[in-house]
Amino acid sequence: MKRFLPLLLAPVLAFAQNAPLPVFSAKIERFDPALDQLLAPEAKVEKIAEGFMWSEGPVWKDGALYFSDVPDNKAYRWQAGDKAPRVFLKPSGGVDAVPGIPAPGSNGMTVDAQKHLIICQQGTRRVIRLEDDGKQTPLASAWEGKHFSSPNDVIVAKNGDVHFTDPPYGFDNLNDSPLKELKFNGVFRAKPSGEVDVIIKDLTFPNGLAFSPDEKILYIAVSDPDLPVIFAYDVQPDGTVANRRLFFDAKKLVTDERVGLPDGIKADAHGNIWCAAAGGVLVISPKGKHLGTIVTNQQTGNCNWGDDGSTLYICANMFICRVKTLTKGAGW
Repeated sequence: MKRFLPLLLAPVLAFAQNAPLPVFSAKIERFDPALDQLLAPEAKVEKIAEGFMWSEGPVWKDGALYFSDVPDNKAYRWQAGDKAPRVFLKPSGGVDAVPGIPAPGSNGMTVDAQKHLIICQQGTRRVIRLEDDGKQTPLASAWEGKHFSSPNDVIVAKNGDVHFTDPPYGFDNLNDSPLKELKFNGVFRAKPSGEVDVIIKDLTFPNGLAFSPDEKILYIAVSDPDLPVIFAYDVQPDGTVANRRLFFDAKKLVTDERVGLPDGIKADAHGNIWCAAAGGVLVISPKGKHLGTIVTNQQTGNCNWGDDGSTLYICANMFICRVKTLTKGAGW
């Protein structure tokens, strides 16, 4: 398990050791003509902010971009015209510091039907709803009396069910941490009734997750160096999942030059999948064909849609960047 640590903590360690900061450079690689229907030939990747330890969890709400800096325990808000993002939540992980949890901040974020932020907190090891008055309402803190490990990414179904992944990435020593109470790294569901159940228990390192536009398919990115893949599941009428199948294998794409296992993942309105991995964001057709890559030249954590739904915002290590697309995010 220790071989995960250099990859996961490299951006944090470089920042802490005052190493030279990387220079932002990006491009779009095209492998299939179908990409031209999603990203115009003249599309450019634009940097809008920098200087974060590890940016994550982007979500668009009320005309602004919200995102996490996980190790720095802060969450930010940015909108067009701002000189720089401003901190809107600190400590974003619910507590200032926890022994054995080197990255205690918020991670994945989304919004519910009422436009409340739903936030994964690694410090308190829970998923919360941020109320309009700033109160943090816990939606899920434990399963069968055992605390979660590190709630990582989160989505909300149309019926209000909150789905989230729970890998051990917030812990020192990951699965070997004495803080880890669950024997598996699961995908969970918190229902509006308050009931929390587990829908997937057999993945090594579940990370990003997304529904297809019709919510009939659930995609899970697995950030396991031995199995860096995206799985697809059929969503059953009761909200459970079945029929796991391989959707995309990223193993050949992850190299020393293109660092980053499958992480945050989003679907567009046509069912294409946009997944942070291998030094950028992979663009994958609904049939699992790799159409192209938005290359950030950084270990890239996540992405999401903003503005009118056609701008893809990307969390790429210490950078926040964006690119205009010819599609829109699912649900826009």
